[in-house]
Amino acid sequence: MRVIGIDPGTVTTGYGVVEENNRRLVCIASGSITTAARQSLPKRLKKIYDELMDLFRLHAPDAVAIENTFVAKNARSALKLGQAHGIALLAAEQRHHPIHECTPTEVKLAVVGYGAARKEQVEGMVRRLLNLNTSPDSHHAADALAVAICYLHSARIRALSHDFPPSKAALSVRSG
Repeated sequence: MRVIGIDPGTVTTGYGVVEENNRRLVCIASGSITTAARQSLPKRLKKIYDELMDLFRLHAPDAVAIENTFVAKNARSALKLGQAHGIALLAAEQRHHPIHECTPTEVKLAVVGYGAARKEQVEGMVRRLLNLNTSPDSHHAADALAVAICYLHSARIRALSHDFPPSKAALSVRSG
């Protein structure tokens, strides 16, 4: 399964493409979409949208995971963050990708095992889980990779819970 994780922002939007094969996580790509802070907000949002659409075409994900956070220094920042989040949702929906939103706490729990982990701890675990020699090029890219990892970890749990309690057929297959 291939997932694109997104850490939305109007100046910098991080992305990370992670693939899971036989329970092994592999980093396919990561980086940042950067916009000029002096540009108008509509132009920045369009650039984010266009580059996300290019990434979706290039990497053909099975799902898109987007960090869902609206905590910011002030109301204006929170509104802009929400607009970048909406652009990521729109781009994924335009490509008909399944979308999963996760909170920063869910991401930290899935990656580090502690919901109040620091950015450095998340980045360190991302490096370990993906067997990376170096850190991603920005904390936005590291966060996006963590979002993708969170989706993949929770997908296993969701798959297991779909057959809970296990049906008789599933039990006979598992025991046979």
